[in-house]
Amino acid sequence: MPELPEVEVVRRGLERWVSGRIVADVQVLHPRAVRRHIAGGEDFGARLKGHRIGLAQRRGKYLWLPLSDLGEAGHVPAPPGTAPRPVVAAPEYVQYEGAAPSHDAPHGPTRERTPLRRGRSADSPSAVLAHLGMSGQLLVQPQDAPDEKHLRIRVRFSDALNTELRFVDQRTFGGLSLHEMSPDGLPDVIAHIARDPLDPLFDDDAFHEALRRRRTTVKRALLDQSLISGVGNIYADEALWRARLHYERPTTGFTRPRTAELLGHVRDVMNAALAVGGTSFDSLYVNVNGESGYFDRSLDAYGREGEPCRRCGTLMRRRPWMNRSSYFCPRCQRPPRVTS
Repeated sequence: MPELPEVEVVRRGLERWVSGRIVADVQVLHPRAVRRHIAGGEDFGARLKGHRIGLAQRRGKYLWLPLSDLGEAGHVPAPPGTAPRPVVAAPEYVQYEGAAPSHDAPHGPTRERTPLRRGRSADSPSAVLAHLGMSGQLLVQPQDAPDEKHLRIRVRFSDALNTELRFVDQRTFGGLSLHEMSPDGLPDVIAHIARDPLDPLFDDDAFHEALRRRRTTVKRALLDQSLISGVGNIYADEALWRARLHYERPTTGFTRPRTAELLGHVRDVMNAALAVGGTSFDSLYVNVNGESGYFDRSLDAYGREGEPCRRCGTLMRRRPWMNRSSYFCPRCQRPPRVTS
């Protein structure tokens, strides 16, 4: 599943090529692609048609496109060749260190996590939430380009740019759905998701205290999206290798400097991945132009079983872990001592 760097790369592409455009038509070509939109594909397309897409936004691994002409007026950049038009104001503007601008909304309290249904106000602020799943792709393609084999949804726009947004999903685990927005600017279905470590408003001290209280192990904590969002299996292994921490290290004994060091490594590895377009092991992980990222060439831990550790030369190991794999150096990342 894509992690924060891959989703952020897609978000930037959507902001450049989709935000500010008006939806002319939506074709749902596979019902599973809108299964999270309870009212079905026809309702999904009807609710999008005629609305302007706002600034593409992200929280951790979650990506959404607000229908920005619903709500009070503001402005977003119009696509090339079109004039700016009033739409809803974006949430607070944030700048990630070493990365392009993002537009994450403030984190709010958990609300009823319910997709937009018939009977709710058509004027309520809402957003298209993208679940990329294992193989979902959001591609901006010329309208006359051949359809992809696993094309699930097509969104066309009412301008002369001759490009359309396509949702392609080989395994059909992902999909698009419409959701109401919480008062804090998040789709209500993800209101429980924590801020990510690249967010300037991420609270390092609160994260440290939560680590100490959680009584878990460090990799479990990094993958807990209610504690810290955007970190998945790949970047957890990379950050733990850099921090010389075994994935089963208990969090109760973490000191504040140790937590700060770990967060520093998490941020460094994610910014490094962002700089080269994320990690692409196959054709399923691409940006909106279909281009792969290159961070897989720089991985120090993940996928390197049997190869020498880049730090000490010891052969890297892989262990099954929570239906995944953990990659680590047995010398640099010694397992915790078992006490009776």
